[in-house]
Amino acid sequence: MCSKTDTPEDIVNALKYNSDGLIPAIAQQHDSGEILMMAWMNKEAVAETLTTGLVCYYSRSREKLWRKGETSGQQQELIDFRTDCDLDTVLVKVNQTGVACHTGRRSCFSWAARDGKIEAVEKVIISPDELYKK
Repeated sequence: MCSKTDTPEDIVNALKYNSDGLIPAIAQQHDSGEILMMAWMNKEAVAETLTTGLVCYYSRSREKLWRKGETSGQQQELIDFRTDCDLDTVLVKVNQTGVACHTGRRSCFSWAARDGKIEAVEKVIISPDELYKK
């Protein structure tokens, strides 16, 4: 395990990444416990998150770093960086600015299985067009 004197590089290297060099990251609102989203990080995203204090992910579809809020302004300020006991999943406790989901909902976990179908259980707070100024 890591110690209080470890550098971001030590922490990056202590984590266990999958065969694609990625680790799942769960974002949670630090004060309410609300789960906001799940995304992936690579070593570079972990290092940037720990260094800047702003959460950065790795976009598998775009194959590049995804600085949360870079285009929408909906940033995640890092409050606490945690890992599970196996060091193969991280939990980023954040202060979320605005919405976390690209659909304009507060959380990406805004859908539930109800009466045999999946339906939205949270309302859109801001339209995606407004969010990304399309």
